[in-house]
Amino acid sequence: QVRLVESGGGLVQPGGSLRLSCAASGSIFSSNIMGWYRQAPGKQRELVAGITSASITNYADSVKGRFTVSRDNAKNSVYLQMNSLKPEATAVYYCNIRWSRADYWGQGTQVTVSS
Repeated sequence: QVRLVESGGGLVQPGGSLRLSCAASGSIFSSNIMGWYRQAPGKQRELVAGITSASITNYADSVKGRFTVSRDNAKNSVYLQMNSLKPEATAVYYCNIRWSRADYWGQGTQVTVSS
């Protein structure tokens, strides 16, 4: 079994920054993809950013240039640095790890961007 624990969410003003962290534990295959998704009220869950174990990244167009995803393979951890936050970034952010047929999710952390 794999467990993912997110941290770092909270309330931030527009234009501000937040850094999310996610630590995975359990039986994890070394070649995997970790990522961040978000779900706003009334909307479908969407990919924000992903990163492979070789540190190849991809981003949603809406966050390119403002968000940065990174990882620490030794710690099985992934991070999301979010800068220049906009109110439309308000959502629950979920950490994900997957490989082959395995697909695991964290419990989510709330990010609220509001003045």
